Amino acid sequence: MTANEIRKAFLDFFASKGHTIVPSAPIVVKNDPTLMFTNAGMNQFKDIFLGEAAAKSSRVADTQR
Repeated sequence: MTANEIRKAFLDFFASKGHTIVPSAPIVVKNDPTLMFTNAGMNQFKDIFLGEAAAKSSRVADTQR
């Protein structure tokens, strides 16, 4: 099984459970000197964690590349 096949199986599993699949986030976020999160997969959700934006979905999944 290739890495792409594993990634697809992972995302397909979570999609089948009602999760919204979101694109992977970059490891280094540009233009954000306030960034304090070290897990790149969470960077795209910073505004939601801080209460500055509403979540578009209650369940999401992504993969790191």
